[in-house]
Amino acid sequence: MNKVTKDTLIGDILDMDSSTSKYFLEMGMHCLGCPASRGETVEQACEVHGVDVDDLLGKINDHLAVKN
Repeated sequence: MNKVTKDTLIGDILDMDSSTSKYFLEMGMHCLGCPASRGETVEQACEVHGVDVDDLLGKINDHLAVKN
């Protein structure tokens, strides 16, 4: 997976790079170990937590780009 999109599952992102968890924690998503949250898409999580999906995607993709 080269780029995270709004349809990417949170569990897939965390499996790819667990250090991305800080971005989810910053938005108030503190249940990252819960199977339900790992099955949510980025867009679904942002809707529930009132976060701009494009902003979060930018942070995560920038983070991943630096690591690769």
